[in-house]
Amino acid sequence: MKHDIPKILSQMTLEEKAGMCSGSDFWHTKAVERLGIPSVMLSDGPHGLRKQDTEGDHLGINDSIKAVCFPPAVLSACSFDRELMRAFGDVIGREAQATDVSVVLGPGVNMKRSPLCGRNFEYFSEDPYLAGELAAAFVRGVQAHHVGTSVKHFAANNQEKQRMTCSSEADERTLREIYLPAFEKAVKQAQPYTVMCSYNRVNGVFASENEWLLTKLLRDEWGFEGMVVSDWGAVNERVKGLAAGMELEMPASGGYTDRQIVEAVRRGELDEAVLDRAVERILTLVFRWEENRESHAFTLEDDHCFARRAAEESMVLLKNEGVLPLDRKERILFVGEYAEKPRYQGGGSSHINSFRVSAALSAAQAYSHIHYAKGFSGTADSYDEVLAAEALEAAAGADKVVVFAGLPDSFESEGYDRSHMDLPACQNRLIAELAAVNPNVIVVLHNGSPVAMPWLGAVKGLLEAYLGGQAGGEAVAAILFGEVNPSGKLAESFPIKLSDNPAYLNFGGKERVEYHEGVFIGYRYYDKKETAVNFPFGHGLSYTSFAYSNLRLDRDTMTDGGMLTVSVDVTNTGSCAGKETVQLYVADRTDCVQRPLRELKGFQKLSLEPGETKTAVMELDDRAFSWYSTELGEWYAAAGEYEILIGASSRDLRLSASVRYETERRLPVHITLNTTVGELMEHENTRPLARLITKKMDAFFGVGDDNSETGKEAINDEMANAIVASQPLRGVISFGIMSPEEMRAEIAKYSD
Repeated sequence: MKHDIPKILSQMTLEEKAGMCSGSDFWHTKAVERLGIPSVMLSDGPHGLRKQDTEGDHLGINDSIKAVCFPPAVLSACSFDRELMRAFGDVIGREAQATDVSVVLGPGVNMKRSPLCGRNFEYFSEDPYLAGELAAAFVRGVQAHHVGTSVKHFAANNQEKQRMTCSSEADERTLREIYLPAFEKAVKQAQPYTVMCSYNRVNGVFASENEWLLTKLLRDEWGFEGMVVSDWGAVNERVKGLAAGMELEMPASGGYTDRQIVEAVRRGELDEAVLDRAVERILTLVFRWEENRESHAFTLEDDHCFARRAAEESMVLLKNEGVLPLDRKERILFVGEYAEKPRYQGGGSSHINSFRVSAALSAAQAYSHIHYAKGFSGTADSYDEVLAAEALEAAAGADKVVVFAGLPDSFESEGYDRSHMDLPACQNRLIAELAAVNPNVIVVLHNGSPVAMPWLGAVKGLLEAYLGGQAGGEAVAAILFGEVNPSGKLAESFPIKLSDNPAYLNFGGKERVEYHEGVFIGYRYYDKKETAVNFPFGHGLSYTSFAYSNLRLDRDTMTDGGMLTVSVDVTNTGSCAGKETVQLYVADRTDCVQRPLRELKGFQKLSLEPGETKTAVMELDDRAFSWYSTELGEWYAAAGEYEILIGASSRDLRLSASVRYETERRLPVHITLNTTVGELMEHENTRPLARLITKKMDAFFGVGDDNSETGKEAINDEMANAIVASQPLRGVISFGIMSPEEMRAEIAKYSD
């Protein structure tokens, strides 16, 4: 039955309408029985349902129902696979329908500004394009079942320290290019039913009452049609938040903020039409769920199989010097408690009560007899002499040693940030000792964010399993023994040390966090600065090899509003089937503004049999070439040359081609007497003036005349050019090269 929302709204009392704007308890909206308005449930669940049937809480202290823990975003993002993420969403949507959950609180699309953020395991990437593409696919999968998603945390929520009150201070270009595009893409491509506002302030204003974020940007500019919900406890001033566009406060406020809304309307401080609009959006969500119920069983076993598939498609083989896959005839030693008790998810509000957890040690027994030595505990940082000695003795007699290392739960979680990038010291020590007694050491990592690797040069194999979900152990075993060919690619860079990170000096502030690195985060910084990294963005190895060829563009000139189609052939040149993710980067060669060296603007994952060739086809619109101009108040691509780069990572670039961008638009020019000749030369439309002034200055100073040898030594060509370029226009007047009247007349011709 279709509900008449305007009619229902007209029958509600002021108190009932205000009451709809906050929860009835920790997870449910309020019901109004006399009008047939049901209560619906929201639940954590970007990588599995954390539905609490009894007592609710935010941080997972109370038990939730038994469910499936899928790979968290830190791992699933490494799939670089839109279709996998859509299927992932489909599974979550069916599970939500089976368990009476109307909204799944996810996905998390905040950028990984620093490896230290305690919640990085819940976020996709350091790259906004990748995060947005995967988020949109996930949202479409979930909402195909009329279950809502809540894209979070909007916006610039990049640390846990003082997350309830700190202010993320970033200029508009940085926000627009880095911290907002993933939200924008999810909204424009998939229309999530809800967006969750973050705890923090953005440039001094709480996200929950930031009208620019919640209304002007989200709704007026991007066209968001759904409802904004607060993060749990994120509301600062309720009435101000409602006016700014934040409809539903969660959790329950005990009626306190409901009364604030009523009083504000009665005093004339809040237009009741604003309240009506908010309630209409909430009712739209409620009745969309009520009117589209589906009958689904909670298929735990089948969904466990999907969790394994997702993990297998996403784990990243970082290093392999001929030691993988494992030979079933070899004497293989597993070391480390994570082999039998894996760390497979992060701590906090997303923690799933898994109905089953697979371990690599037991899963690997299906392929070969595995010897095991605990070596070290997975929950503490304490070197155990007895355990270590047992592991070293066993390693000396093994053909290969697989060390299961990683970060304990206490090292990373929602609520606090890491203080360093290190693994527990006991693990680093034992890995180095094992490599000293056995030449064939392989490390499997269990972590939610990059770690330092002091032993990297001493080991021959490295598999990044991240947090693999409840079936991660099975996926690890299948990859180690070659049943599955690894195909994951890193969705974040792995710096060598923490101080290499661009946010190193400006991360973790209490009241104000200055984003001084601007648009240069992750590979955008490392590649521009030519900083060595352990592993670059997009890196990932396979048990086969791939050749790239025949790059072609469907045009050699791109224009505003146009579309460029890029095609490239990929051939599996190895002996086994595998998957390769073709990555497309765009490099701006116009020198119009300071930009990253290259930026990801396309990707496609191909499955190839040995000897098979397939064509990856990717399309680029004008946004793929653009940067955000605060002067224009819009996206802008300068006229000139751009390079299309095709590769297997941000640093493994195989093919390139050039395209020329043509546009009639120009950046506004504001010329003052302090504008330099060099600045005029940088802009195409002011270069004639720069050339005129340069010609006059050359004539005035006698540049080009026959000078004495002494004069040539004193003023060489480079010095003369530099002096001209740095000369402000007032200096041209001061030297008498141009009169004030002549200069003003010339400025008037070119200045906007």
